[in-house]
Amino acid sequence: MTNRLSAPLTELAATLCAGGIEVFARLVTAVRAEWVGVEPVPGKRVYYANHCSNGDFVLIWTVLPDPLRRATRPVAGADYWTATKLKHFIGRDVFNAVLIDRTGEGPRERPVELMSEALDEGSSLILFPEGTRNLTDAPLLPFRTGLFHLAEARPEVDFVPVWIENLNRVMPKGEVVPIPLLCRVRFGAPLRIEIGEDRDAFLTRTRDALLAMSPEAAK
Repeated sequence: MTNRLSAPLTELAATLCAGGIEVFARLVTAVRAEWVGVEPVPGKRVYYANHCSNGDFVLIWTVLPDPLRRATRPVAGADYWTATKLKHFIGRDVFNAVLIDRTGEGPRERPVELMSEALDEGSSLILFPEGTRNLTDAPLLPFRTGLFHLAEARPEVDFVPVWIENLNRVMPKGEVVPIPLLCRVRFGAPLRIEIGEDRDAFLTRTRDALLAMSPEAAK
């Protein structure tokens, strides 16, 4: 009887938690989405974004229309999201995250395999190609190669640049209580890897497309 009840109860708890996270994110940031050269329509996509805060993927997830949100999975570090039972529940059951080993102990190709499998199952992904939070004055850190390898493995998938504005000021490093501040998430025109395009060319092109979504580029 316990096993029969556990799955429905977990699903209910995850639904309630997801709703609470969305309401909290909107109350604190009044976040709004801007779709520039792309529409919020179904399809397998990789939303790749700048990374300045632990709440970055939550904001992208929040502004996606509900049908897209249900089909979109963040890519996150397994070491962080399995550290406690609560984090494991939120990462696995609330966000259905694709959990990646960042310790280097697993097979090198495994992260791309996991992301490819998620795309093949019909999911879209939220990915941060810088690999870690950018705490420097530079607008973006260099992109890691995973974005290229994923595009090479699934050339039919659209890669959508997403710029998250102001969230680093809402949740500065070391702060526990967020500072209410208006945030904006800008989605740009999708890109695909081109035939014969090498790693450096693809990473430069995708990085430039993301920078073009930033407030500085709009000035």
